[in-house]
Amino acid sequence: MTKEENEARLDKLKRIVSALPEKPGSYQYYDADGTIIYVGKAKNLKSRVSSYFHAEVDRFKTKVLVSKIWDISYTVVNTEEDALLLENALIKKYNPRYNVLLKDGKTYPSICITKEFLPRIFSTRNINKKWGTYYGPYSHVGAMNAVLELIKKLYHPRTCRQPLTEEGIKQGKYQVCLEYHIKNCAGPCILKQSLEDYQKGIHGAREILKGNTRQLLKDMREEMMKLAEELRFEEAEEVKRRFLLLEQFVAKSEVVSHTIDNVDVFSITNDEKVAFINYIHVSNGQINQSFTFEYKKKLEESDAELLQLAIVEMRERFKSHAKEIILPEEVDIDLEGVTITIPQRGDKKTLLDLSLMNGKQYKFDRLKQAEKLNPEQKQVRLMKELQDLLHLPKMPYQIECFDNSNISGSDAVAACVVFKKMKPSKADYRKYNIKTVVGPDDYASMKEVVGRRYRRLIEEGEPLPDLIVADGGKGQMEVIRQVIQDELNLDIPIAGLAKNDKHRTNELLYGFPPRVIGMKDTSELFRVLTQLQDEVHRFAITFHREQRSKHALHSELDNIKGIGPKTRDELLKALKSVKKIRESQLAELTTIIGQAKAKIVYDYFHA
Repeated sequence: MTKEENEARLDKLKRIVSALPEKPGSYQYYDADGTIIYVGKAKNLKSRVSSYFHAEVDRFKTKVLVSKIWDISYTVVNTEEDALLLENALIKKYNPRYNVLLKDGKTYPSICITKEFLPRIFSTRNINKKWGTYYGPYSHVGAMNAVLELIKKLYHPRTCRQPLTEEGIKQGKYQVCLEYHIKNCAGPCILKQSLEDYQKGIHGAREILKGNTRQLLKDMREEMMKLAEELRFEEAEEVKRRFLLLEQFVAKSEVVSHTIDNVDVFSITNDEKVAFINYIHVSNGQINQSFTFEYKKKLEESDAELLQLAIVEMRERFKSHAKEIILPEEVDIDLEGVTITIPQRGDKKTLLDLSLMNGKQYKFDRLKQAEKLNPEQKQVRLMKELQDLLHLPKMPYQIECFDNSNISGSDAVAACVVFKKMKPSKADYRKYNIKTVVGPDDYASMKEVVGRRYRRLIEEGEPLPDLIVADGGKGQMEVIRQVIQDELNLDIPIAGLAKNDKHRTNELLYGFPPRVIGMKDTSELFRVLTQLQDEVHRFAITFHREQRSKHALHSELDNIKGIGPKTRDELLKALKSVKKIRESQLAELTTIIGQAKAKIVYDYFHA
């Protein structure tokens, strides 16, 4: 598109905007092909749409959207609520490219009560409202199965798929199945259970699925007392059994406060590209619906904008007519007869916290599922998390950690381990014998090793690490800084991992002067950093033991010129110790290793 064409396009759009009414409604943006690419809503159409074309718009994605707009249409409505509903309907119909994408919950199961003469109750993932009434969806399958099991125990609804009719039942066309004989069905198909009683059970099941358990318990108690007064004790006992089952089930439900009734709760948990919005409906003090939706963000939408969209979507989907909505923040929404509450304390704040916890758990579970399918995603997430935590200039793809090991200065060694993408890269591990330090001086040893490591990397043109981690606290960090910054003039971030009195990693240090970085010791990132520290410690200790073993196995016989390992081993095998070899006569040595070598050994000890 040429500059002239773009200017003509913008002039056309600005003329449309200038003619927009100052009324509530929905607006639609079209691309060059006449396809709807964005649907919005507004209290004031002219004010809202003109904001897209202001010169000071600084959001990149909004600028991209504006560059694609070739035409604008709008629909005026009476109220803001109507505008919300219209926007929601148009988004569903056209699925515009730049609107928030709702990842639907159709993959989650719902409970269906069929419209048959004797309705069946079962779980399904296929929604066809022609066949029955659907309750759900249920994001937690275990909770759904618990409800189904309760209904089964209370009312024994039929599970057979026979197309039962009232005429067929009265004419005796049907026979009972195994479910009747094992007492999972009361046999309404042969009138062992009255049709009225069966329908009464279905009504009770509907009330449970709607969350009206308190009223159901009240009705059961009244029925039980009435039957007892009429001396119908067996029937009263059956009602009592159902009452206790339902009461036990309700006791396990989340009861917040019996004063809270018919309330919707919404909370939002954000990711870079996805928002997770949790919806909870409370009736009679009980949570009878909880579900989390994913919204894929397209235009850097704010939390308030996303919540506004979700309120309309979820209330419509779950057929909620709650007169109060609990939210974590102010949202520019005006629903007739509905009160918006932003609680700061009390039972309603408890509900909001519970909703937020559900949203965070859902986000965590989705992340785990994605990481199982793509393990690299987890590594990138951990690198990004560490980058954000330490405010690093780039993600720490390569991390190196150093540690020393010696006993009173003897056999002093050091080790360097390398993690790439938050995983050990054992091919890059390095061992160092300390050459310039005498005695047990950890700081001097660290200085020597770090200098040797990075001078060599610079000479060989090898990539430098994105982060250096010291196995220790402020002292070790300062020594590394002196080498990296003062001597080599390198700009590599340096962190430290300090241990507590029990020799367990408990602090991540960063910066100069070093400061403690707040991090939960139960987090995945903390576990990876602990693994890094444990790995460098293990590697250094192993190398130190190897060096000590070599020195322990060294014998004075190794110093005799002309005597090799084979001869040495023959002498030690025969005489057991160097002391006995020293005290042996030439003739005895000759019988073991021959005259020439025996003379060399004898002369060495008797010079």
